[in-house]
Amino acid sequence: MILGSGIDWIEVARIARLLEHPRYGKRFRARVFTPEEIAFCEHRRNASESYAARFAAKEATMKALGSFFPWQEVEVIRAPLSAPQLRLYGRAAKRAGELGVSRLFVSLSHSRDFAVAWVVAEA
Repeated sequence: MILGSGIDWIEVARIARLLEHPRYGKRFRARVFTPEEIAFCEHRRNASESYAARFAAKEATMKALGSFFPWQEVEVIRAPLSAPQLRLYGRAAKRAGELGVSRLFVSLSHSRDFAVAWVVAEA
């Protein structure tokens, strides 16, 4: 049974500007993304597209669960040759448990201009 769903899209240029900001770029990256997400994105040819997709996934997850959490409590993980998955921590994991979420499905897509994520929470 579907308990919730969320979708979010964002302009890649918006995330790129935040990442490249001389004063706030590093702080934004460290505040929003986990070390594993940063490592993954930094090894991509178009890092800002990957960052934007992960940002959208975090937003979509919060919509699917009906609550806001600290950014790093929602992590997009990806093993080589596999689809992305979500890992929740802290209040995000607690909220998912309260709702009876047994599985989260995430789909990510991006182009040079936009990134989109769709999340479905299943009982």
